[in-house]
Amino acid sequence: MTQGKKRKRKLSKRRRAVYRRRRIVVGIALVLAVALTVFCVYSLGRGMAAIDATIRHDDLMALSRKAVPAPKQKSKVKDCTASNVKLSLQSDSQSVPVGGAMKFTATITFVPKDSSSCLIDASDHSRVLTITSGGDTVWRSDACDVDSRKLLLAAGDTDTQTMTWNTNRSGQTCTEDSKLPKVDAGTYTAQLSMRDHPKIVSNKVTITVQ
Repeated sequence: MTQGKKRKRKLSKRRRAVYRRRRIVVGIALVLAVALTVFCVYSLGRGMAAIDATIRHDDLMALSRKAVPAPKQKSKVKDCTASNVKLSLQSDSQSVPVGGAMKFTATITFVPKDSSSCLIDASDHSRVLTITSGGDTVWRSDACDVDSRKLLLAAGDTDTQTMTWNTNRSGQTCTEDSKLPKVDAGTYTAQLSMRDHPKIVSNKVTITVQ
């Protein structure tokens, strides 16, 4: 044998078995790593597709809601008019002291021409009590906004409410009664009317502030 050549080391059976097990473990680890990578990529792709589908679905639903407006509910019942509604007004007394309060009874009566019904707003903002002195409008019940009070009137129906005038003068804007100036002694006229139906008016009531 030549001196330049090194003798090849011969491995024992035990060493070869250890190396084989190591190669198997490394191989399995590589396979698992590849499988995990493929699974992650696949799951990410599915997740992105699901998110995109959800966004598209929401966009379509939003567009469909905008494109198809909700139908408006229209009532077949007509509003009351001067031909089928009467207003009447009564005062508790004919006179009131300066700084006192006068109470009125306001009545709406339905006088149908047929078997039909009608709608009317019977709030103090719609059914207005007005106090005048000559050509001067002294006080109105609709100076301040209030909630509507819709009534469905049928044959024989009446609505009666108590309204109070604290013998004061309305301002240009909504103001508490306690902050309004009192009127002077004199003769005043009270009358009911419908804000949106000028032809629907009551009888006039004359009162004296003394």
